[in-house]
Amino acid sequence: QVQLVESGGGLVQAGDSLRLSCAASGRTFSNYAMGWFRQAPGKEREFVAAISRSGSRTAYADSVKGRFTISRDNAKNTVYLQMNSLKPEDTAVYYCAAKPADYGSLYLTDYHDWGQGTQVTVSS
Repeated sequence: QVQLVESGGGLVQAGDSLRLSCAASGRTFSNYAMGWFRQAPGKEREFVAAISRSGSRTAYADSVKGRFTISRDNAKNTVYLQMNSLKPEDTAVYYCAAKPADYGSLYLTDYHDWGQGTQVTVSS
């Protein structure tokens, strides 16, 4: 099992940037592909971005493509989500998740371990 702790959320204005971090512990971080998901009030949790174990492959939801960047530092056991040009519709709780495989996935059920989430609120 991998323990995951997200940080970096907050209240920002539309057009601002935030960088989320997710620190992992408990197992060998580089053995896991990682994903970011988000859940807005009254909505289902949805895929945001994923990154492979090595960091060589990434994938994004269409809604964030070109604005968000996922990256990882295996030496620091940390995955990041750089969010630029934020919009009010990006407001949600953001979760990181670990998938014991080479490549990430957009399906929640493929991920075995989840963090507690960090709130991102974008005002207009």
